[in-house]
Formats: sequence, C-alpha cells, structure tokens
Amino acid sequence: MHYRNREVVQVAGHAYDCDVLVVGGGIVGLSTAYAISRAAPGTRVTVLEKEPGPARHQTGRNSGVIHSGIYYRPGSLKARYAVRGAAEMVKFCAEYGVEHAVTGKLIVATAREELPRLHALVQRGRENGIAVRELGAAQIAEFEPEVDGLAAIHVSTTGICDFAAVARRLAQASGAEIRYGARVVRVDRRPDLGVAVRTAAGDVVRGRIMVNCAGLHCDEIARLTGDEPAARIVPFRGEYYELARPELVRGLVYPVPDPAFPFLGVHLTRGVDGGVHVGPNAVPALAREGYDRRTVRPRELGATLAWPGSWQLARRHWRYGAGELHRSLSRAAFARAVRRLLPAVRAEDLVPAPAGVRAQAVLRDGTLVDDFLIEETARAVHVLNAPSPAATACLPIGREVARRALAGLAAAGR
Repeated sequence: MHYRNREVVQVAGHAYDCDVLVVGGGIVGLSTAYAISRAAPGTRVTVLEKEPGPARHQTGRNSGVIHSGIYYRPGSLKARYAVRGAAEMVKFCAEYGVEHAVTGKLIVATAREELPRLHALVQRGRENGIAVRELGAAQIAEFEPEVDGLAAIHVSTTGICDFAAVARRLAQASGAEIRYGARVVRVDRRPDLGVAVRTAAGDVVRGRIMVNCAGLHCDEIARLTGDEPAARIVPFRGEYYELARPELVRGLVYPVPDPAFPFLGVHLTRGVDGGVHVGPNAVPALAREGYDRRTVRPRELGATLAWPGSWQLARRHWRYGAGELHRSLSRAAFARAVRRLLPAVRAEDLVPAPAGVRAQAVLRDGTLVDDFLIEETARAVHVLNAPSPAATACLPIGREVARRALAGLAAAGR
C-alpha cells in the first residue's frame, strides 16, 4: 500500500473525540471495538456506520454458517482464525443468549473427478486440527437420507447461528459510542496529529487512529485516507433460494469446492429458524450493494470495469462465470445443480430469498485475494479483505485488528 498525502478536513487545533475511530459497523468493526474494550479498558472508541443499524450487509446477508476451517490453507489467517473463531463463536453465542447450534456438515463428492479433491480436504482438515470422518456412499444416508453421492466427509464442528444478533450483542458489549447514519465522505489523516473524518451529514469526528472495517467499501475508505491499496473490491452477488420442502435436508450439505475459487458452490443450509437456504450462486454485482439485477450504480460499476484485475479475472474464469450466470437466469438450471446433491429437488421447490454481496478483493493481475488482508499505514489500520469466513472468525480478527490499532495508538502517544 502506498501513501498519498491528502488533506481535506482540518485536525490541528481541535481536541480528539476518541482514541480509536472505527469505520464500519459490521461484525468485524464491532468485534474490533469489543476487543479494544477488553484489551485496554478506558480507551475511547467511536464506530461510524452509514446504515441506521448494525450488520446490514455481509454480516446480515449470509447463510449463518459457523465454518470449521477445513477449506483454508494450513497456516493462513483464514485457517487459524476460523478454527479458533468457530469455538469462540459457539461460546459467545451461549454466553450472550444468541440462537445457535453445532450441527456438523457433510461435504459430498458426486462425481469421480471430485474424489481426489475430497481426499485433499480430509488431509487439509487434519492439518488444521479438525476432526474429519470419511464416509462411503452408503454411510451418507446416516446423516442425510435424501442426499446422493459417491463419498463424503463429515465435519462435526460446523454450526449455525444468527450473525446479525451476534453483531448487536457485540455493539452492546463493546462500550463504544456507535453513530448510525454516519456515512464517511472525507478523511484527513496527518501522521503527526491523527485522523479526522467528515460524514455526509457534515459532522466531523476526530480520532488518534482510524480502523477501516468498511467491508464492501473498504478500498474506497483507504483511498480517502490517502492510501493506495494493491487490491480493489470486486462485488459478487450471492443469490439464494429457500427450500419449500425443508424436510428434505436435516442439516448442512456442501459440494466439493473448486480450489480455483473462494466460493464454496451451491449448498444446503438449515438455519436457526428451521428453514433451508439453497445457494449461493455467485455472479458479478453491478453495484457494491447490488442485491438484485436492477440495482446499477454507474460510478461503482465504472470503477470495477476500470480496474485491470476485473478483466484479467473475467478472461481467466469466463467458463465458470458463464455457468454461474446461466444458473442465475434460469431456476431450472439452478435446480439441476442442486439435484446433483439432492435428487428429489424440483424447480418449483426453490423459492427466491434475499441475496447477499461478497466483498472480494482482487489484485491488479486478476488474482483473487485468498486470505484475510489487514494492512497498516500511518495512523490507520485497513481491513481490506474479510469475506467468509470472517463472521465465524470475527472474534480473533477483532483481537488482531485491535492489537494493531492499540500498538499504533501507543506509538502515536510517544
């Protein structure tokens, strides 16, 4: 990340409103505020969230799965934080009265070419310290009588919860001042003084150090701060259906993922409300918050198209993308994809459900950033890639971001 000197809001001559200024009231921003309050009681934290409440985007628009960490490269932040975070999330939910369950899940191979990838997942899970049970075709029915496959693995530590409720509990327990309806439009960061931001309402908030947890807009906030991140957020819409016959699925059923993509493929998830989500399909969104095909924001779409990585990504993976787009446009095609796992499903069993948008960081050469990405610059900590499993891993991520913010605060104090 490169530093660009920009001054748009005056910091000098004014008292600080807080010690740490967090931009973004999703689960990562609120976990950071929560972690700061526990690591350094008395530290003044202000969270700015542009929506009227917390968790309105990635946090509140997902399938609610507490991921085990089986998919992620051993030693990566995703692997370490997901494994640790899954156990901590269950404990947090129990302590704060958030609805949850440890259900376990099946990852099912439905074609012979998937078997080597399934076996590789077994090895990866064990390297990450996760208990994995291998199943033959006949054993699948012990867990999911309606699911068909050649082989599967059962991961016992996977669970479900209401992440929006977790975010609300974090907000309450953090002790931070949380300002809703506070969209950041300008930032003045001066390494010798601190950071001041101006909101769309004209308010100015001054802090000694800023933490950027803006999710879908994190690269834009970094640029407002005067930094130049190496990656840009390219939004992908995840389209879900609700299963009209939820009795077909007992728990969580996943396909074997394609290692070339961070997406896990269309899966079946029984949520805490008893309903079964099917999805998500992953297609490019035409806006950062493009939750349907009709939402187009020309400035945001133009920025995505202007980023060279978007075109490199499209050239590299156009066949995969064409399949996703076809399933997006055709419920029958989506149903065919689901029938690979659940043969009894018909197109009329799929009821449209609210979509989500994944904030995926993409490098200039089209590489999808595979791990969590946290970068520090003068008076700022930027969380630049925190899609799934960030909700699962939010407590350890929050502690890491808090550690960096507090270290920056101490250095600024000197």
